[in-house]
Amino acid sequence: MELPGELSSRPSMVWDAWGIPSAHAPLPEKIRNLLVQVFGVSGEPVARRDEGNVPLRAPALPGAHLTGLSAVVGPEYVRTDHRARLLHAGGKSTPDLLRRRAPEPQDAPDAVLFPADHDEVLAVLGYCAEHGVAVVPFGGGTSVVGGVDPARDAFEAVVALDLRRLDALTDLDVISHTATLGAGLTGPQAEKLLAAQGFSLGHFPQSFEFATIGGFAATRSSGQASAGYGRFDDMIQHLRVATPSGTLDLGRGPASAAGPDLRELFSGSEGALGVITAVTLRVHPVPETIGYQAWSFPDFATGAAALRTVIQAGAAPTVLRLSDEAETGLNLARAGDIGGAPVAGCLAVTTFEGTAAHVRARSAEAYELLAAAGGTALGEQPAREWEHGRFAAPYLRDALLDNEILCETLETATSWSGLADLKAKVTAALTDSLGGQGAPPLVMCHISHTYPTGASLYFTIIAKQLDDPITQWHRAKHAAGDAIAAAGGTITHHHAVGRDHRPWIPGEIGDLGVQVLRAVKQTVDPAGILNPGKLIP
Repeated sequence: MELPGELSSRPSMVWDAWGIPSAHAPLPEKIRNLLVQVFGVSGEPVARRDEGNVPLRAPALPGAHLTGLSAVVGPEYVRTDHRARLLHAGGKSTPDLLRRRAPEPQDAPDAVLFPADHDEVLAVLGYCAEHGVAVVPFGGGTSVVGGVDPARDAFEAVVALDLRRLDALTDLDVISHTATLGAGLTGPQAEKLLAAQGFSLGHFPQSFEFATIGGFAATRSSGQASAGYGRFDDMIQHLRVATPSGTLDLGRGPASAAGPDLRELFSGSEGALGVITAVTLRVHPVPETIGYQAWSFPDFATGAAALRTVIQAGAAPTVLRLSDEAETGLNLARAGDIGGAPVAGCLAVTTFEGTAAHVRARSAEAYELLAAAGGTALGEQPAREWEHGRFAAPYLRDALLDNEILCETLETATSWSGLADLKAKVTAALTDSLGGQGAPPLVMCHISHTYPTGASLYFTIIAKQLDDPITQWHRAKHAAGDAIAAAGGTITHHHAVGRDHRPWIPGEIGDLGVQVLRAVKQTVDPAGILNPGKLIP
C-alpha cells in the first residue's frame, strides 16, 4: 500500500493470504501427490484473483465526516481508495480468506485513518462518538477470530484506525529493565529498536513478523518463548489507553495493592473498551547464548507428563513444546527424517537462553528430568530446524487452501489433570463433525505453553474442502467449541475472543461477568462505537 512518508517502509500483508508475496510458494509435488491420495483432491491449484477485481461494499461515510476526520489527522492520513480499504477488510483466519476469495462484495471500512499520536487517537474517538461512526482499531491485521472485522452493527459507517504511526521506543530504563513502546510497532520493529540498546522483549508468537505491540496487549498474546519469559500480559508494567470518555494511564511500580489492577481489564479488551496507544514492558538483555535440544517421547501422554515434571520443578526452558503423533508424523513427511534418523512417537523441542553459565545449568537440569521421564535426546538439529521455520506455517495453510484443502487452527487450555480428556473430546468433536459432513480430517495437536497447573492445546485441522467450506468449518468449530466448554477448557488461550468466540463467553464468565463487562463498556464508550460485535456478548 502506497502511504505517505514514514509509513511506506512497513510492508502490509497481501489481501487474500498471510504475509508478503515473496514468501509464498506452491506446494512441492510430493505434498500435492500426497493430498491427491489421501483427500481425493485434483492436485491443481485454484487460480487467485487480482485485488483490483474484488468488489467492495460501497462506502457510506458522509463527505462532511471525511472533512472532519481529515482535520484531526491530516488529509493525507485519511484513505478511501480501494486498496487501503481492502487491506483493512478483516483478519487472517481461514474463513476470512475464504470469504475474501468469494465473488460477493467484501465488507470493508469506509475509510482508513492513520493517527500520529495518542492525542489524535483521542480526538478521532471523540469525533466518531459524537457523530455515530464505528471505529475498528487496527494493528497488524493478524487476528484469526474476527477481531478486526469492519463490523458496523447499528452504525451507518465504520472506519479502521491504523496505528502504524505510533511506532517509537519512547523510553528505556536500563536499570529497571523496562521499555515504553508505541502500540503500532510490529514485533520485528520493536526487537530492532531494543536490540540497538542491548535488550530484547522475547515475545515471539507465530504472528510476530506482522502483529503489533498494541495488538499483543489487546489480545493477551502468548509467544513461543512463554515458558521462559511469560505471556505478554505478564510483561506489561503500564498501559496508556484512549477512550471516547478520556485517557487512562494504568500501572505504577512493579506491583500494587491499590485496588483491582485495571491493566488486567484493558489487557485483552480487544479494542472494545479503548485504544491502547503505548505499553511499558519488562525487557531483558539480549541473550548471551542459546542452547537447543530436541526429544522424542513414545506417546503424547508420556511427553505431556515429562513437560509437567519440568515446569513444576521450576526448570522451565525458554521454549518448551510437544507435538502429538499426528503432527510429528506430518512434519516428518514434509521435511524427511529428523536428524537423519526416523523419529517414532512425539517430538519435543526445548531452547534455553541467557548467559553461558545459566544455559549450561538450566539445560542440564531439564535434560536430567526429561530423560528420567522417558525422553530420548535427539540433539540440537530438530530444535534449530523448528526455530528456523517457526513463522512459516501460515504460508503452508494458504498453499493448502489453494489446493482445495481446508486448513485451520484452534486452541484452548486446561489443567494438567484435564489435559488428556480435553484433547480426546476436541479431537472427537472435530473428527465427527467433519467426517459426518463427508470430509474426514487429519487432526493434529501440540502443547506450546505450559504452567505449573496446566497447559495449552493447539489443534491444526486438515480436510478436503466441500462446496461450502465456510459452513463446513463453522459447524466443526462450533462442535469443537462446545466440546471445549463441556470439558472445562477455556474457549481461547491466546487467540482472543473477537467475533468467533463471543458465543461461548457467557458460559465462561457467567451472566454476572457479562454484566460487568457491559457496565465498563457503558462507562468508557457510552456511544458503543469501539469495535462493535467483538468480545462483549
